[in-house]
Amino acid sequence: MIKKKDHWEKVFKTKTPQEVSWTEAYPKNSIDFINQLNLDIRLPVIDIGGGDSLLVDNLLEMGFKDISVLDISKKALQRTKKRLGERSKKISWIVSDILDFKPKKKYTLWHDRASFHFLTNSKDIDCYKEIVNQWASKYMIFGTFSKEGPLKCSGLPITQYSCESIAKRFQKHFDPLECKYSIHQTPFETQQHFIFSSFKKKC
Repeated sequence: MIKKKDHWEKVFKTKTPQEVSWTEAYPKNSIDFINQLNLDIRLPVIDIGGGDSLLVDNLLEMGFKDISVLDISKKALQRTKKRLGERSKKISWIVSDILDFKPKKKYTLWHDRASFHFLTNSKDIDCYKEIVNQWASKYMIFGTFSKEGPLKCSGLPITQYSCESIAKRFQKHFDPLECKYSIHQTPFETQQHFIFSSFKKKC
């Protein structure tokens, strides 16, 4: 059985952004949700499973000063660094499986689009929750496949979520702020059904 890291390294070595379903020309949902939080741009934010997403470009343009991007694929982050050029030096790049992540600081915003839903067993989901409960200090934003979404992505099984079920996952430590359904248009003109949800840490 191919290892998870090997799977994603192969994807990013062999496919262009136009050949994978998750590519967004502009990460509108993520940006809209971030803007609603009125964050202090000096405080740390992290993009989990950021890959070669354009979110980091937009965060730089919005003036954020302390940005981290985590991905299991070294190749994915190399592609983003190359795209950003000199600006890549302003970013903290982290090559890690999220389940092995050992943060060195807390993050005011924890953003995860299309990474969390790849966790399909309770042990891994609980591990993720322990990490985020400890290291997300104020807000979280998730983009996951909805109940109308696919059962697999990039050949891997996923967990579908509703607004209610994802809120239940994190209800011990986080209160839901907003959740909406969204249809993502893939580069090859198919549609994928998502939910986007935001949370605030309980006092």
